Amino acid sequence: MSLQIGIVGLPNVGKSTLFNALTRAGVPVASYPFTTIEPNVGVVAVEDHRLQDIAALVQPERVVPTTVEFVDIAGLVKGASHGEGLGNQFLGHIRNVDAIAMIVRCFRDPEVAHVTAELDPIADIEVVDLELILADLATVERRLEKVRSEAKARPREAAPKLELLERLRRRLEQGQRAWGVADTEKTAAFLRELNLLTAKPRLFVVNVDEDDLPDGGELAAAVIARAQAEGAGVVVLCAQLEAELAEWPAEDAAAYRAELGLTMPGTQSLVQAGYRLLDLITFFTTTGGREVRAWAVRRGTTAPQAAGKVHTDMERGFIRAEVVSYDTVMAVGSFAAVREQGLLRLEGRDYQVQDGDIIHFRFHV
Repeated sequence: MSLQIGIVGLPNVGKSTLFNALTRAGVPVASYPFTTIEPNVGVVAVEDHRLQDIAALVQPERVVPTTVEFVDIAGLVKGASHGEGLGNQFLGHIRNVDAIAMIVRCFRDPEVAHVTAELDPIADIEVVDLELILADLATVERRLEKVRSEAKARPREAAPKLELLERLRRRLEQGQRAWGVADTEKTAAFLRELNLLTAKPRLFVVNVDEDDLPDGGELAAAVIARAQAEGAGVVVLCAQLEAELAEWPAEDAAAYRAELGLTMPGTQSLVQAGYRLLDLITFFTTTGGREVRAWAVRRGTTAPQAAGKVHTDMERGFIRAEVVSYDTVMAVGSFAAVREQGLLRLEGRDYQVQDGDIIHFRFHV
């Protein structure tokens, strides 16, 4: 299953507009809460000049980029953790994603009602955080009851879980997210089992007026400072503009963005930020003159695991990986030169794939 990033925020902050800009999916957009009830899923290509450079050398019939999946989740409201505004259903949708992109409204539009009288992006973030924290607190308390019962029969085995759960409960009661609690792989595994909402990695997407691009203006500055304080990524964009430019000819859209001081589409900035958020790297495969393809894997993935992304038989029958880096190929100018100069490396089962590797897998089933 592909890794997913959930687009999360209060109602009417621009989630579905942004989703449409990302995917051109035509999701209904309206200026009232709960336009989105069932989550919409979109697959978005990751632009990577390295893929095009490799294709220029190989001249394949097909070039296939790697992708990131985005999930448009309905707006949370105050009280969602207690079921307000279909809150339990929407929180369940968030629980299913791997990371969170929190959309924060920093644009003013009298025709699009906000959930509060005053536009205060930091207060909006705190409303969403509180609901996620309260939902996690309920999860932790339920698990505590279960582990306390287990501890009566197996106290030594249950002790580490009890200590972690008590630590989590205190943290959540103080209004802090669960993110950053994992200090060992065993702790991280238990946290994954709990599937806490606030333990998921996240970034902020600051949705601003077109006139406030490229930096975002005063309201955006507050969100950027908040993101920096917690070590989170942040992307500033105008969702409405991105949705409109998605319908323009590519050259015209690029020229207009340049006038605004933007170096790339805001949507692609988000895709790349999401890629980093999920701690993904890219490796490439070439299949003769037929195909050049990019593949996304988690950092630390071994060669057999990467082979399994291409085909399960490759992982099952893995023998070795023939590896050369993108930089090496570009430096010598061709794959033929790579072989002539003995630059192709043979790697075994323990090799961890590096970003930019071009790999040919040897296998036998």
